[in-house]
Amino acid sequence: MSQGADESRVRSFTVRGSYLGQTPPRLERKVFAPNFISTEEYEFGSVFNAAGTEFYYAVEKGGKPFIRYTKLENGAWSQPVTILSSDKYGYNDPFLSPDENRLYFISKRSLDGNSAKDDHDIWYVKREGDAWSEPINAGPNINSEFNEYYISFTQTGTMYFASNVNASANRKQSNQDIYYSKFIDGKFQKPVVLGSAINTENYEADVFIAPDESYLIFCSTRPEGLGRGDLYISFKNDNGGWSEAVNMGELVNTEHHELCPYVTPDGKYMLYTSNEDIYWISTEVFEQLKK
Repeated sequence: MSQGADESRVRSFTVRGSYLGQTPPRLERKVFAPNFISTEEYEFGSVFNAAGTEFYYAVEKGGKPFIRYTKLENGAWSQPVTILSSDKYGYNDPFLSPDENRLYFISKRSLDGNSAKDDHDIWYVKREGDAWSEPINAGPNINSEFNEYYISFTQTGTMYFASNVNASANRKQSNQDIYYSKFIDGKFQKPVVLGSAINTENYEADVFIAPDESYLIFCSTRPEGLGRGDLYISFKNDNGGWSEAVNMGELVNTEHHELCPYVTPDGKYMLYTSNEDIYWISTEVFEQLKK
């Protein structure tokens, strides 16, 4: 455009079909929906609804994250629009509740909504017809004066997330561990920290839990990693425990920061962020790693 291009023709194409009209990948990662979702901006933290007709994702522009949305209507995907943003604080890491009536996210928004604070909390908005409610804090059983972020759910409503609430004095505040909290009688219970198969003295966050809890994927910064942050996977053992987490390898990880893993509702593809774009790859890679 700086050279006189016609601005009206930028991204003036129509996107149709499943997965935003993309040809699905196999064991080679691909940029997801280039020039429609993955653009010159920084995109991360994505989620489909169960029907595959709604897509939510976070974008960072000018240092401020916000949440965008596109919907499949009459066979075509709508132009992405911003549904959660603020001049005071950011909104990012969207994830739908199992019944899809709540959209969860993280923010440094204060409880009164008038300012920003130093740490991230988990929030949600309720679906109200074609609109969403004002943001609602997930409450003191989940949130603390430290950071809580990146949410995913089991099919029974148990929330998995990261927090540094128990960081010891010799660990940096940015160090995170992965927790889960069961949802019982409409309330989240006291969080439980996962064991040493998942959590270490390093950074563990950005957790995706399979709806049936058969596997768990997360981001970690470990000495043996390939880049600034890698994705790791752990599988549920026959005894109900977690296998020792393993690096997902060069099919997924690079010298960049890999984060925000998410698996499509049909279980076929993993979306994640790398080098400030959203990528995807077939979950066939899971079977290789499980072996």
